[in-house]
Amino acid sequence: MQVRTKAIVLSALKYGDTSLIVKAFTASEGLKSYLLKGVLASKKGKVKAAYFQPLTQLEIIAYHKNKGTLESIRETKVSYHYQTLHADIAKNAMTLFLAEMLSNSIHEEEANPSLFEFLEASLQWFDTHDSIANFHIFLLLRLTKYLGFYPDADNIDASYFDLLEGEFTDTPSLNPMLADTNLDFFKTFLGINFDGIKSIKMNKKNRQELLNSLVSYYELHLQGFRKPRSLAVLNEVFS
Repeated sequence: MQVRTKAIVLSALKYGDTSLIVKAFTASEGLKSYLLKGVLASKKGKVKAAYFQPLTQLEIIAYHKNKGTLESIRETKVSYHYQTLHADIAKNAMTLFLAEMLSNSIHEEEANPSLFEFLEASLQWFDTHDSIANFHIFLLLRLTKYLGFYPDADNIDASYFDLLEGEFTDTPSLNPMLADTNLDFFKTFLGINFDGIKSIKMNKKNRQELLNSLVSYYELHLQGFRKPRSLAVLNEVFS
């Protein structure tokens, strides 16, 4: 079946000497994996290797067999041209981290238009703004809405947030918990939109601690989730 769809690149792995295996989140059918034969050797084709950098937004014409095997792409073009995402060192580190988080978190092979639109708009905002030190924390928290484990804010004035139960509580337990300053920042992130990101003033220690807690939150709620290897690189760049 030939399909024309928008897609966001999550990963691209070299296969053999000249090919790539690309994992992408598509608007039409959710997560898809593609084998791009000979793309690293071809200079003139309609599918170019340069299009498959992490989080690139594409429009593709693909063949989907929908049999759980690798699909193929016939044509591709960039649907949104990033100005800064892959050029700015800090943004590039965050891009690699977010691509790995998304790749480890999104598994559904069916259309999810609201999630696709959220990611598309979020990445375009990220590309066009400068105050981005807190962007990844905001995005990962918002993403939990679409993945089914957004924090239950019914008891938001409580003294702790239980990462395992996904709720605020006044009763500490042996579960991983957020408390004190990190809890205050966590609550603040729950109450803002994109344009409030730069108003949250965090030092590098608080930012790293809250990010590590968020990654743990994903580990606790997503089966088979792997902690991203790029987390250490991201922490290094932002220190």
